Amino acid sequence: MSHQIRHPKIYSCEFFPPKTDEAAERLQKVQMDLCALGLRFLSVTYGAGGSTQARTLNTVLAIQRDSGIDAAPHLSCVGSTREHIRETLHIYRNHGIRHLVALRGDLPSGMHDIGEFRYANELVAFIREETGDHFHIEVAAYPEIHPQARSAEDDLRHFKLKVDAGADSAITQYFYNADAYFRFVDECERMGLDLPVVPGIMPITNYTQLARFSDACGAEIPRWVRKRLEGYGDDRDSIRAFGLDVVTALCERLLAGGAPGLHFYTMNQSEATLSLWQRLGLPMPAT
Repeated sequence: MSHQIRHPKIYSCEFFPPKTDEAAERLQKVQMDLCALGLRFLSVTYGAGGSTQARTLNTVLAIQRDSGIDAAPHLSCVGSTREHIRETLHIYRNHGIRHLVALRGDLPSGMHDIGEFRYANELVAFIREETGDHFHIEVAAYPEIHPQARSAEDDLRHFKLKVDAGADSAITQYFYNADAYFRFVDECERMGLDLPVVPGIMPITNYTQLARFSDACGAEIPRWVRKRLEGYGDDRDSIRAFGLDVVTALCERLLAGGAPGLHFYTMNQSEATLSLWQRLGLPMPAT
């Protein structure tokens, strides 16, 4: 079955706010390399409990200034008050931001106050109450089920609440099992949810880092992929070559099955995303 083919393809990338001036300069070069692909938007993450709020804003404004591509800041409700979110929305509106990624967010270690919003659907509803249709709102989706969900059905119910609250589209947690994605989309369609669900794509360049991320967020690395990656040890070239093969095949299957686009988790690097783009034969804008 082909999924979501009525939607135009959406290609986008995600960055995290740089911590130093040197890292900011490197990110500007990465950003310009990737902007040449004609991306729809670039998202910028938000630290646990809003710990990178100022850097997120600065990064977003730099993207809009330097690239002309829509920047989509992440907005997390954990640890936030309504007044704080209201002020943040006001700042983004004043700077011409029209795209947001609304998330529940992670509670930082040692922090016990979850704030005035418990779930992302409450944040989405608040954004709509405060700003109407000004913002295009992205939310998160979990084809392999959120690690804290009580059940697959409970996870779908929470996703529907976000859509009903006013989400425009969704970006998934990264995964390496296309069947999980297509099953998730089928279940959304059965629930009458009509919005693009864009697969999040994590290139494989560093196995140790990937294994740590995946264990923390509940993303499954298939056993055969883990074993092959473990077998390469410290051979980074082989890890990258094998990772490129695996992720290219995943993306090909997703696009052939009707996925509405791809969202690349760049880790503030451009090489892996550019390699995937070329291997997939995705369109290069005319210069």
